[in-house]
Amino acid sequence: MNDSSVALNGDLSRHVIVDTQSMDWTPSPGGHVLRKRLHRVGQAESGQVTSLVRYEPGARFPAHDHPQGEEILVLEGVFSDEHGDWPAGTYLLNPEGFRHAPFSRDGCLLFVKLRQYPGADREHVVVDTAARPWQPSVRKNTSWKKLYAQEPYTDFMRLESWDTPAAIGQINFPQGAEILVLKGSFSDDRGDYRTHCWLRIPAGGSIHPTSNEYCELYIKEGGFGYLRSAA
Repeated sequence: MNDSSVALNGDLSRHVIVDTQSMDWTPSPGGHVLRKRLHRVGQAESGQVTSLVRYEPGARFPAHDHPQGEEILVLEGVFSDEHGDWPAGTYLLNPEGFRHAPFSRDGCLLFVKLRQYPGADREHVVVDTAARPWQPSVRKNTSWKKLYAQEPYTDFMRLESWDTPAAIGQINFPQGAEILVLKGSFSDDRGDYRTHCWLRIPAGGSIHPTSNEYCELYIKEGGFGYLRSAA
């Protein structure tokens, strides 16, 4: 079986929009851990994957490694492992060689990306985004918070807040980008994007927000070089 036969949104040349609120939760091998798959290339439980993941109260996974790393943004509740308790707003980059046994006492909602961060010398990153102040951006009506950037790796991740999206103008993504709407919503000529909508914009693509509702977003650029394409 080849990668393309099990791919979900695996063509990196396409503009992808996923409204996760309209999707059903599906069970994972963890039983009380549910997921909504946004992207996958490779085998069902060992490929590159991007998901929303919900831990029900008391859910846990046995200790495991993370080949090619793991990225987590805690959206709701408290996510835990033997290294600590990570409340909503926590950003984690767990590199190759990292091992943990995750669980949630009261339940949580996560944005998770697996096997997309090769490199044994990547830093283990923990960011309390709620405690990190917004910084002014070069774009008007925009502020940002750094999540991850490390030389010589090309991927870099941040949070952005848009006070008035329509006033920003066109935003270009020469290397492509992934966006998850965290709060509020925005619109463009392709549609309306509400909370927890996920977009992948191909290299050379752009968006031109037209709405005026405040919103916050997770944005990742420079990561396409670490993704397998299933065009």
